[in-house]
Amino acid sequence: MSSITLVTGGAVSGKSRWAISYFRTCDNVLYLNTSPELPAETRNRLEYSNKENDVTWEVIDNVTDPVACIKDHKFFILDNLGSYVENLMRENAKDIHNITHDEYEKIRSTAVNNVIECMNKVIALNGALVIITVEPGFSVNPIDGEQTAFRDILGAVNQRIANTAQEVFLSVSGIQFKIK
Repeated sequence: MSSITLVTGGAVSGKSRWAISYFRTCDNVLYLNTSPELPAETRNRLEYSNKENDVTWEVIDNVTDPVACIKDHKFFILDNLGSYVENLMRENAKDIHNITHDEYEKIRSTAVNNVIECMNKVIALNGALVIITVEPGFSVNPIDGEQTAFRDILGAVNQRIANTAQEVFLSVSGIQFKIK
């Protein structure tokens, strides 16, 4: 049976650690990292878990098209929506500090549509997907247009994905709470 799970929380709140432990005994996991490089601590944790559980995972760094990566696996981790939205902002805004309404809408809809498409592909494979995101509502108030646009776009994307996911967890200080 397929499953879609979203885990959200503040920065360094244990989201990636939790996602790794969620699939710890599973083989055939694809870890889609939307940042240029998986942090060393996360990579070490993943490698240690794989060795302890005698499983092998594939990690792809710098994922810019997560939809194209959903294939040939049963279990997926998409880490994270924050850096994915940031990448879309840099690709689609002429002036990142002054994003227009049309650019905002394009970035938001592209992010939502691509993540929903990923979810649908995982469901078609009868697989499981954990999506990691940061909760922009926990951050300080933005001081410029780029930060405001990022907070607003990611907040809208998170809401849509949370409403669509079967399960949602909030990660706080390394403890995860099921909220849906």
